[in-house]
Amino acid sequence: MRVLIFGSSGQLGQALRLTAIRDTEVTYASHSDCDISNQRLVVQFMDAVEPDFVINCAAYTAVDRAEEEVEHCYRINALAPQIIAKCCSRVQTRRLIHISTDFVFDGAKKTPYNEEDTPNPASVYGASKLMGEKKILAEIPNQAMIIRTAWVYHAIGSNFVNTMLRLMSQRNELNIVDDQKGSPTFARSLAQLIWDLIHEGRFLPGIYHWTDAGEITWYEFAESIYEEATRYGLLSQPVVINPITTSEYPTLAIRPSYSVLGGEKMERLINRKRSFWRDNLQLFCEELRQ
Repeated sequence: MRVLIFGSSGQLGQALRLTAIRDTEVTYASHSDCDISNQRLVVQFMDAVEPDFVINCAAYTAVDRAEEEVEHCYRINALAPQIIAKCCSRVQTRRLIHISTDFVFDGAKKTPYNEEDTPNPASVYGASKLMGEKKILAEIPNQAMIIRTAWVYHAIGSNFVNTMLRLMSQRNELNIVDDQKGSPTFARSLAQLIWDLIHEGRFLPGIYHWTDAGEITWYEFAESIYEEATRYGLLSQPVVINPITTSEYPTLAIRPSYSVLGGEKMERLINRKRSFWRDNLQLFCEELRQ
């Protein structure tokens, strides 16, 4: 079995590399290997690799900068997925697993979003990711699996957990937003899900949601990061963490106030429950300590 991974240098790409099963022939492609917004290059790359599965975890994720770099954001998040899907359509047995985001929703709900809820993005980033989903499904509705996720973190890369660990080692007080609620996702957990879908023959076209189980605010997450990092010996100095409102921390892009994704559809497909977010945070801290 041959698998091609676009976005291999990102958080999920790195996690997929760490969790790959040895007897799988995997090609890891970063932007320097293939510009996925160039159809000619993507065709050449896929023809050379001849993958059975393509995993696209490449994305433009600078949410605030996207408000000013609209064209570039859409090129990576909408045009590139369409190109990848077109290339997949040339081989009917080829399957695409594409990673999307909770930002396709506006946060107006107060209960977890399911796959049947109507998207309504409030930011350029969210709108570009939604368009990418639509482009894929228009090209290969029976060959594509779209997985929406949220708040992804990994030991390598820029994410909330790594930022908190850095700031908590440098400062004695932090102000963190407490009126935006979502669910963290340990990249290794998501990567393992993807490999399970491939190796257990559970690939089924459609849109799915997957995060770690449970819901928290950014402030609550920051407090938990401090508690676990201290317990695992990653932090030693005391830090005061203050809850603030979104209005006290203005950003260019609007964030959904509630973007919890319900994962029951995927749980039924793979016949297992999601791990609780705090358990995965502990696994993450344990890995950092080693």
